[in-house]
Amino acid sequence: MIAKVVAALREGGIIAYPTDTFYGIGCDITQKKRVEKIYQLKQRSKSKPFSFICCDLKNISYYAKVSNYAYKTMKRLLPGPYTFILEGSRPLPKIMVSKRKTAGIRVPDHQICLDIVRELGNPIISTSATSPDKTMLDDPSFIFDHYKHQVDIVIDGGPVPSQPSSVISLIGDEPEIVREGMGDVEIFK
Repeated sequence: MIAKVVAALREGGIIAYPTDTFYGIGCDITQKKRVEKIYQLKQRSKSKPFSFICCDLKNISYYAKVSNYAYKTMKRLLPGPYTFILEGSRPLPKIMVSKRKTAGIRVPDHQICLDIVRELGNPIISTSATSPDKTMLDDPSFIFDHYKHQVDIVIDGGPVPSQPSSVISLIGDEPEIVREGMGDVEIFK
């Protein structure tokens, strides 16, 4: 199954996949036209970049500047239900970086999405599968029905919590809780 998904992503496919927080919609972040298509699907301004999934800390350090503090913090908490805001590095496609040159990066505790990213060799976009009224779609059949001709593959990974990740900024080694979601944030308070 992973090989089929990766082949679709390499050909410019868009997928729906499970994570440790919600079902996500994604594509290979290096395929700009597909990233733009997801902006259209989500009716989202390009001034609000999507977060993306990496497979491990080494993968993160290729796409973001990781200080010793950030590394130690992420090593303790990942994989897990966190999105970390870090300063983007040169290999990161411009469409994935905010005006402040930052990016949201995840390493979910879910084997399916980690295997996809590892096999693909590039991160994939991480944005929630939602209905037009912003309700989380947590059932693969609902996702298929809603995104019919806009998503190439819907992966059924079983039930997921359908709760957002906690978002923590590690810019300047000053942790800031941007959003409390799944994942303990007490160490940042």
